[in-house]
Amino acid sequence: MGNSKPLRLSWRPATAVWLLSLWLAVAGNLPLWLRVNELAGTPAQRLALLGGFGLVVVGITAALLSLLAWPRVFRPVATALVLVSAFNTHFMLQYGAVIDPTMMANIVQTDVREVRDLMSWALPLTVLLVAGLPLWVIWRRPLAMRSWLPQTGRNALGALIGVLVIVVATLVTYQDLASLMRNHKELRYMVNPVNTLYAGSRVVMDQLPKQVHALKPVGEDARLGASYTNQNKPPLLMVVVGETARAQNFGLNGYARNTTPALARWQAQEGLVNFSQVQSCGTNTKVSVPCMFSPLSRTEGGDQTPEHENLLDVLQRAGLAVLWIDNQAGCKGVCARVPNASTLDLKIPGLCDGGECLDPAMLDGLDARIAALDPASRARGVVLVMHQMGSHGPAYYKRASPDRKPFMPECTSNTLSDCPPEQLVNAYDNSIAYTDHFLDLSLQWLKAREKSGANATGLIYMSDHGESLGEKGLYLHGVPYAMAPQQQTHVPMVAWLSPAMQQRSGVGVECMRAQGDKPLSHDNLFHSVLGLMDVQTRAHDPALDFLASCATAYARPGQVTSPAAN
Repeated sequence: MGNSKPLRLSWRPATAVWLLSLWLAVAGNLPLWLRVNELAGTPAQRLALLGGFGLVVVGITAALLSLLAWPRVFRPVATALVLVSAFNTHFMLQYGAVIDPTMMANIVQTDVREVRDLMSWALPLTVLLVAGLPLWVIWRRPLAMRSWLPQTGRNALGALIGVLVIVVATLVTYQDLASLMRNHKELRYMVNPVNTLYAGSRVVMDQLPKQVHALKPVGEDARLGASYTNQNKPPLLMVVVGETARAQNFGLNGYARNTTPALARWQAQEGLVNFSQVQSCGTNTKVSVPCMFSPLSRTEGGDQTPEHENLLDVLQRAGLAVLWIDNQAGCKGVCARVPNASTLDLKIPGLCDGGECLDPAMLDGLDARIAALDPASRARGVVLVMHQMGSHGPAYYKRASPDRKPFMPECTSNTLSDCPPEQLVNAYDNSIAYTDHFLDLSLQWLKAREKSGANATGLIYMSDHGESLGEKGLYLHGVPYAMAPQQQTHVPMVAWLSPAMQQRSGVGVECMRAQGDKPLSHDNLFHSVLGLMDVQTRAHDPALDFLASCATAYARPGQVTSPAAN
């Protein structure tokens, strides 16, 4: 009698597995079914795809849950899968995101500031609607207890039935389903919760082996070239890593709005050069930032987890002082072996409020930071990297100070789809205009360093990736590269060299301007900085140095640069 009451209040494992699988397949995959409905042709095809694909998702989920249908395992696992599906549903509905390995790695490296910006009233509501009922049921009634041997057989049978459902549903709808999946590969990353399990396992498999091995050295032969002999002014190059700036909204690229008035002034009066055809290596910071500094091109694996040292290691090995200043969620390992600093602990009124700083905070105390670098290295030259907060979304309205918002009214919601499109664009354009302001301040600082006689100075600005602002239902970034829209891969880039830097490098403004409309990418940064800073190494590839055709000062021994190149 003592055992009868628990048995009456318990679920049969198979019942719990299939009910939860049906719920997850329907409520937990709403973004997937909305997307399939958009892509299907005739009503008959739509019905076949929704039905067939739906059964495939049910079968996959049931097969997985059947293997885990043990009384002490099922509840926590089912809870985690339900919550993951609910959170995924929110972000896929709100931003058009897909959960692939790259996105998962980006999620793992997200900091508190980024998480806070993603919070909105819609998130708990979506989680409640998708996860509330199944979690209540899961925790109200436990699974029935059975001995391990019969339960093992039942679990195996449940998994086998799930596989059979997958096979039958696939065969019945094979032609339509195969065509859909072949032409729209992003759908495989929209299947909850399998997408998260797959992406998470890939991240673990990719990361763990590479963390065991030391990075492969790059540029072990690196040395400083002839321009450092008896130099009057050591070079100081500032590399600004932009964040989430898309070329389409950059005033210098012909955008209808003047989002870059200060840069336009530097272009007209001070020799700043705009590069209008630049492609990113990835669609998120986790991929793009390491790739920008990698010795490998994207096609060579620069977009993969780094196995080699990077540009900063080579510069430091050659004898230059290197400093990374971060106003973002870290340098993604790029600055791990060089001096680095973050704005997280800064308390600058008007620049650092609400737990984060605006980008000009990176300039605060910058002379002192440089003075604290190794004196011998600093006397040879400095490469300074500034990693912006830039236009990081969805809280674009936080990326500019109240007095520098030329485009109003602006969207002040984290739920971007709730904002009128024109207000969303206003908020984003204000962030681009503030980047213009930050670059103006940086250029003024560099010009002052040159005027004081401290350095020959220069600046290269390049964004890590672009952004979607509702085009084709997509928001933010992170779409798998092969499927990414150009708004996420076409990025802005500018360069400025002081007269002293032009003289020591042999790179003239007019020749740089001749490169302005040529196709470039993140692949070019590693080699172009080495060339500009006159670092001699076999790691430098002149074919990827976009300034090589303009320069004579850093020709390698044995090489002759044609005067016609200038």
